[in-house]
Amino acid sequence: MPSTAQKTVDVELGQRVVPVPEGGLFDRYRMQTDLDEVSQDPRVQSVDFFRRLRKTRVESPIGPTYTPNFYYAMSSARLTMLAPTSAIRKRIPAELEPLEVLPGLGIASVMFFRYDVCDIDFYTEAAVGVAVRPARHGGPGVLDLTTALVDDHLHSYVLSLPVNTDIAQVRGHDGYGFPKWVTDLDVDIDASRTTARIANADGGVDVEFTARTPRQKASSTGTNVSSLTSYTLLDGVWQSTLNQTNVLATGSSSLPRGVDLTLGDGRMSDDLRSLKPIRTIRFDVTTKAQAALHMPVPVPAL
Repeated sequence: MPSTAQKTVDVELGQRVVPVPEGGLFDRYRMQTDLDEVSQDPRVQSVDFFRRLRKTRVESPIGPTYTPNFYYAMSSARLTMLAPTSAIRKRIPAELEPLEVLPGLGIASVMFFRYDVCDIDFYTEAAVGVAVRPARHGGPGVLDLTTALVDDHLHSYVLSLPVNTDIAQVRGHDGYGFPKWVTDLDVDIDASRTTARIANADGGVDVEFTARTPRQKASSTGTNVSSLTSYTLLDGVWQSTLNQTNVLATGSSSLPRGVDLTLGDGRMSDDLRSLKPIRTIRFDVTTKAQAALHMPVPVPAL
């Protein structure tokens, strides 16, 4: 029988060579994707959000590249949990400070992502992260929390970030400083159900998740844009990475029921357990979104 495996071509990223889908967006455009072509993809609702953003050519550890990285059709899910600040402090660098919602309590999250149309082609991703205070902020933590909620701009430090493609791993690890590795990783998100499975190094279960998707509310493009700043240490220098998300359909539930999160044996499960989460306080699912992930910039104050 003829093989159904997708053909790939090798591309250079800094000192690494990785396979990418032959004829895919990265193979053809190298991060300068034709928006008019993308707009014809039935999975892409609109490209208006991206027409307002200008790509720039930058030098990076993965060689010359264009930023931001555009995600034209994506979905995501996030479980937000309370965790002891003492446990969070043990897992983050001393230069960072946990964001507290109450004295002694911080925020931990488990996240799942599916990128259906992207400058670096389809891939899936999962994460364990914690909320931190913005760099250079020395005032009361409650002010940082209030500002983050009002501006819809959170700051985070990521402990785990597995992906299922080599290009996503190399770009994320070598170019951004994120703790990325490649594994079998399935994420399916639609208006009725959200599921994810992250495999460990032996092919067994690291993390499994299933839940009913909260009722979705649609937004016009550009009317619901959130931001996330992540901090990483790259070649001994602290960096901040900005991600802007254009939310097109999302829903949430507080103190959710019927959420089934299974921790197995693996890096992601170990990271979540180390945070000693107390309870899940919120479940957010975005079934339709777009994003612009900028290349990191130095943060001298850290």
